[in-house]
Amino acid sequence: MELPQFDHTPYYCEENIYNLCKKLSSSGIADAQASHLFVVFISNHNKQIPLWHQKASHRADGVILWDYHVICVQIKGSGDAPQVWDLDSTLAFPSPLPSYVAQTFQPSFQLFPEYQRFYRIVHAPIFLRSFASDRRHMKDPNGEWTAQPPSYDPIIAQDGTIHNLNEYMEIHSGDAVPKLEAKVVNAVSEERLGVVVNENQLQQFFAHASSVTPHS
Repeated sequence: MELPQFDHTPYYCEENIYNLCKKLSSSGIADAQASHLFVVFISNHNKQIPLWHQKASHRADGVILWDYHVICVQIKGSGDAPQVWDLDSTLAFPSPLPSYVAQTFQPSFQLFPEYQRFYRIVHAPIFLRSFASDRRHMKDPNGEWTAQPPSYDPIIAQDGTIHNLNEYMEIHSGDAVPKLEAKVVNAVSEERLGVVVNENQLQQFFAHASSVTPHS
C-alpha cells in the first residue's frame, strides 16, 4: 500500500492520531466520513501503562511506560482483521489488530494491578468534531514546554472548546463496561467520550464493531 505522509510530533500522540484520521479519510484509505475509524486512548488511574515495540523506548524489546497512549483502529471488510495505526510503534504500519495486541500489550505478561491497561474507544467522526487541545498538559509549572509542540495551531473543537484532552485521557477501572453487549458497541457512535473497555474486551469490541451505525 502506498501510504501518504503522516504528521508525527513525538509525545503528542493524540494530535498525531487526530491528523492521521483526517489523512486516512481524505486520501481514500478510509471512507470520507471516517465512519470505519476508531480512536483508542490507553491509560489507567495511575497513568502508568507498559507498551512494547515503541520508538521512544531505549530498550531492545521496545518497552516503555507511558502515562497514556493513543492509536487508531480501522475496521476492514468482512473477514479482514481490523488494522491498527500507531505512529509511535516499530511494528508494521498498519498492523493487524491480533498481532498488534500480542506484540504491543504482551497479554501473557502478568501485570501488577497498578499497570493494568484500559481502553477508551471513541468513534472517529465524533472525535474529529469534538476533540480540542491547547497543549497545556505539555508545559511544566514554569510554563516551559516539556516537549517541542507541533508547528501547526492547536486543535479547537467545532463548538469552540479549546481544551478537553483531560476528559479523554482520564480512564479508571470503574469506567469499564461490566459486559460487552450490542448496546455498548452501538453506544460508541453516539457518546462523545465513547466507551471504556478492559483488555479482555478490546478485540471482542472490534469483532462486533461492524454493527456500529455510521454517523456523519
